[in-house]
Amino acid sequence: MLVDCQSFYASVEKAAHPQYKNKPVVVAGDPARRSGIVLAACPLAKKKGVVTAERLGEAMGKCPDLIVLKPQMQFYIDVSFQITRLLETFTDLVEPYSIDEQFLDLTNTQHLFGAPEYIAEQIQEKIMDATGVYTRIGISYCKVVAKMACDNFAKKNKKGIFGLPKKDLQAVLWPLPIHKLFLVGSRMNTHLLRLGIHTIGDLANTPLSKLREKWGVNGELLWKIAKGLDASPVTPQTHEMQKGIGHQMTLPRDYWSKTELEVILLELTELVCRRCRTKGYMGSVISVGCRGANFDRPTGFHRQKKIAAPTNVTNEVYETVRQLFYTHWDGSPIRSLGVSLTQLVSDHEFQLSWFDPFEKDRSLEKATDGLKDRYGDAIIMRAVSVAEAGQAKDRAAKIGGHYK
Repeated sequence: MLVDCQSFYASVEKAAHPQYKNKPVVVAGDPARRSGIVLAACPLAKKKGVVTAERLGEAMGKCPDLIVLKPQMQFYIDVSFQITRLLETFTDLVEPYSIDEQFLDLTNTQHLFGAPEYIAEQIQEKIMDATGVYTRIGISYCKVVAKMACDNFAKKNKKGIFGLPKKDLQAVLWPLPIHKLFLVGSRMNTHLLRLGIHTIGDLANTPLSKLREKWGVNGELLWKIAKGLDASPVTPQTHEMQKGIGHQMTLPRDYWSKTELEVILLELTELVCRRCRTKGYMGSVISVGCRGANFDRPTGFHRQKKIAAPTNVTNEVYETVRQLFYTHWDGSPIRSLGVSLTQLVSDHEFQLSWFDPFEKDRSLEKATDGLKDRYGDAIIMRAVSVAEAGQAKDRAAKIGGHYK
């Protein structure tokens, strides 16, 4: 099963504020910053034409009586964990897919609870009673088909439940337009239409060799999804096996100068390295990316470099970050920056050197990490973060880019 929470942020807020029960509600970022977009809209707001990811001003133009609430990310995370615990009363195989979607495998526990649709009804009732959040549930024989059963059918019927057995795949799923296939976005939809592939069935019946030639492994992946082929298990620990750690930041205004950009690059590097140290990783591939400030003609780059030995020391990583950025930046104003570390290895073993102060630097950063863990991120920070360009102090009061 895939359990999806309807308009999750907005639903949580409406459950917490009964006075808004019959009013159109959206959760949106700070209108004074670029994050002033709709993060979630309740069904009443959607009926007025409000859509997720549109600018708040546009949403209020469509619905003048719109109730706008700022996000409370820690609150939503807590409710998401609460839902996970409720789902675990049906099976121990619960895999969070996102903050508002979770996979369940009931193969070995179904006999305890009844038929699949009856179990789905129990899940809906239990989550609604505990959190006030309405859920939609797709049921099938594998994860990817359960996801498509939820997105394409459960979300559109009155019960919010839809079962798609394997025998009905061709009759029910294949006639859908190709953009309804999981992982097909607007750009891929255009490419597929140009090839004469208009439905999911068209893709499933396309020779695999043709798709491999055109898109390689990605073409094969889409072909398998269209055929309902997915052997991946429901894995509760799936998000613990990280391949990389990174962070991207949309800036509150256009950044032009090297001085300002270096502040952000250093803050991002410190954030990424701290997360690596917390999780016990070091990385040997450093990546830097940016996007330009021109929305009509987007510019930017994403480049990476492999270093000689893995590290999670901020100053070491920052030197490479800075070098990569200046090598590829064309001097245009920047609206977002990102830094990441990949090819992760455990930090329990590392090469010592007579000439490298790695152990000293690591001890110092562990001490500052401990202060931040105990007293909050703003308790100690680099001097540059106090400058006008710095974002670390503001970010310390937020979760996921939004105030706690």
